[in-house]
Amino acid sequence: MGARLRTAGLFLLLTGIFVGFGWIIGTVFFGNWLSTVILFLIFAGAMNLITYFFADRFVLLTYRAREVTEADSPKLYRIVRRVAGISGVPMPRVYLVPSMTPNAFATGRNPRHAVVAVTEGAFRVLDERELTAVIAHEMAHVKDRDILVMTAAATIAGALTLLARWAFWGTLLGGGRRDRNSGLLVILAIVGIILVPFAVLLIQLALSRSREYKADYVGGTTLGAPDALADALEQLEYRNRQNPMDFGTPATGSLWIVNPFQGHWLDGVMSTHPPIDERIRKLRLLAKGQDTY
Repeated sequence: MGARLRTAGLFLLLTGIFVGFGWIIGTVFFGNWLSTVILFLIFAGAMNLITYFFADRFVLLTYRAREVTEADSPKLYRIVRRVAGISGVPMPRVYLVPSMTPNAFATGRNPRHAVVAVTEGAFRVLDERELTAVIAHEMAHVKDRDILVMTAAATIAGALTLLARWAFWGTLLGGGRRDRNSGLLVILAIVGIILVPFAVLLIQLALSRSREYKADYVGGTTLGAPDALADALEQLEYRNRQNPMDFGTPATGSLWIVNPFQGHWLDGVMSTHPPIDERIRKLRLLAKGQDTY
């Protein structure tokens, strides 16, 4: 229920922002806010439905992920099936991301419609023990229904970013009732500028860092090997710093087990993950029987 409530809150926030933009644009450009508010309300409703049912597909398309069968990738399938069985969740669909940057994420609206995606680079860097621990972390997100709110937040953040850019450039290019509302136009331009980082802040509000800690804990204890996940995180952090992902969008960086866009100018603003050193430290202590979660 918690994930559903958080997602509902995101949808309500999205609706409110779109309606607010409709009011500003209608007042500034047309002198009649009612029609634009209704239009933006309809648009927000459509956006909510699309986000709920198709956000995972947008994410997979963004990263050019392709679904694989057991015949295509027997090792990955075997690991995912094993972890799904131990975790008590249905077997998710399995996707490969054509990137040599090692990483992984889970998406979908519920455990019955879940997807686990792994980059090709993960096979080059991680051994089977470490890869299994990474899958256990992602399966913890699936079991806890984090994937619903995570995917929705990432998609909504991207939509808000596009809306902000549209409003900003539309204002700069002029038009509308500039002579009568130059002050409002300037305000609209400023809103367009600040909404881009706000869209990212939305992810931070929706995805508390405690959720990554929880997935680490569940992933580490599910297999009884917290050290395996700690070793994997060390590898992934180093490799992603050396070779950040060169496609995709930073708005969806929160979906991955480690941030794949490290070094991007928005990296600090978008940091929804806990400090990697702290995550590793907690897992090392857990392996010694010291539960600091």
